[in-house]
Amino acid sequence: MQEPSYLTTAEGRQLAYHLTPGQGPGVVFLGGFKSDMEGTKALWLEEWAQRTGHTFLRFDYSGHGRSSGAFTDGCIGDWAADARAVIEALTKGPQILVGSSMGGWIALLLARAMPRRVAGMVTIAAAPDFTEDSMWAGFDAAQRAALQNDGQLALPSDYGEPYIITRRLIEEGRDNLVLRSPLDLPFPVRFLQGTADQDVDKSVALSLLDHSAGPDMRLTLVDGADHRFSDADCLALIGASLEEVIARAGQV
Repeated sequence: MQEPSYLTTAEGRQLAYHLTPGQGPGVVFLGGFKSDMEGTKALWLEEWAQRTGHTFLRFDYSGHGRSSGAFTDGCIGDWAADARAVIEALTKGPQILVGSSMGGWIALLLARAMPRRVAGMVTIAAAPDFTEDSMWAGFDAAQRAALQNDGQLALPSDYGEPYIITRRLIEEGRDNLVLRSPLDLPFPVRFLQGTADQDVDKSVALSLLDHSAGPDMRLTLVDGADHRFSDADCLALIGASLEEVIARAGQV
């Protein structure tokens, strides 16, 4: 495994990254909650970028993967700030954002915060506002009390050890909700969603499409695809969607 490079942010966080040089527009992969830049989709996209000659950036949020910090110290705003920092420091010109799960939420926050640096977007099982609409809304009274009294709560995970959910994650997430008002996405956007996703229901994708306003948006539902969205057919669809967005970037 190639050793990553590191960027030190203004907050002093050490963010691990891999940057593939190439032509623009560049592509930035935004990973999911407690995932890292060594996942199937990130590595597949890096191979795609090397094959097609596009600049590609993958990185770990603070508290994730090879980056500094504890996962339980982070929140949505921190991870969005990390993404903005690497884009501003390591890329030039407008970028195509590819956001997976939580990364889809981060991509939407970036589009709102730095619109001139976003040329297009592909989301994969995007999970905007999940801290409020999935986690908090799904907690029972005992879980909510434990979160308030103890400051954290352990949730079982299908991907390994339990998720530790902190009160700060929930409360700070409310400052970054994106589905409570219209989303202006003035560039080509492709939303991808599996119908067999047990973590993000397809209703979230429909709500995202409903709240978004833009000249070139499409939602693709893939029958039987799960949250990983990483089999050969799903990866091929990600690649085709990305190439479509790149071709359309600057034309809308």
